[in-house]
Amino acid sequence: MLDDADDIHPLFHGAPKTTEFRKLRKRLVRDVREAVDQYGMVEPGARWLVCLSGGKDSYTLLAILYELKWRGLLPVDLLACNLDQGQPGFPATVLPEFLDRMGVPHRIEYQDTYSIVVDKVPQGRTFCALCSRLRRGNLYRIAREEGCSAVVLGHHRDDILETFFMNLFHGGRLATMPPKLVNEEGDLFVYRPLAHVAEADCDKFARAMQYPIIPCDLCGSQDGLQRQQVKQILDGWEANSPGRRQVMFRALMNARPSHLLDPKLFDFAGLSRGIGENGPE
Repeated sequence: MLDDADDIHPLFHGAPKTTEFRKLRKRLVRDVREAVDQYGMVEPGARWLVCLSGGKDSYTLLAILYELKWRGLLPVDLLACNLDQGQPGFPATVLPEFLDRMGVPHRIEYQDTYSIVVDKVPQGRTFCALCSRLRRGNLYRIAREEGCSAVVLGHHRDDILETFFMNLFHGGRLATMPPKLVNEEGDLFVYRPLAHVAEADCDKFARAMQYPIIPCDLCGSQDGLQRQQVKQILDGWEANSPGRRQVMFRALMNARPSHLLDPKLFDFAGLSRGIGENGPE
């Protein structure tokens, strides 16, 4: 039994009773529900593979999904999954013990992708791209084996913004992580329910709940990553103009193809005089 009737699930056991934390929890629930509804993530009766790395974002994702499920707003089955990639020193017992204690159905999978990444990536290059591909391939396999229709990831608003600027600065394209996509094989959805959630809120929530956070020592140990450089730029903008991140994020939801330069998205050649952007005037 839980000690407090307000603790709707063991994941919320011992939640702070402060007004500040209650507002944070309410905001997280609102933001996740908004993304789930806006991008049409719910298929009643579906089963989701919720990917749990042990970082602040994935803990927040898991807890808020369980709250939505308890409230009857998420009619899906949830299976937490951690992929142990064989990183030296990874505390392999932390997550299974935590999930057992919380009563969360889960699967722990061991695949030594670390050795592959270290062997294949030239010295001085970052590991992230290959590590991500190998991790994603294993998660897709696990989802199929477990009868899941969706792989659910813990990327938040700031991840999405950083990816947008990485593509802008280094890739020469306007693109980012979508909140919902179908994998290349066409048999699985990939969802990002934290798409509207600020990283700072994930950090405050996971730390307030005292979840056993595990840092990523593979990519996190490498200096000069493009993502870190972009993050520093965004941090500077936010410091000079609070709220800038949210304004930029809203811009990603308000694209105007006729005011960009991609002829594949807008028929510039077919424009005629006398026909305005919104039709005949």
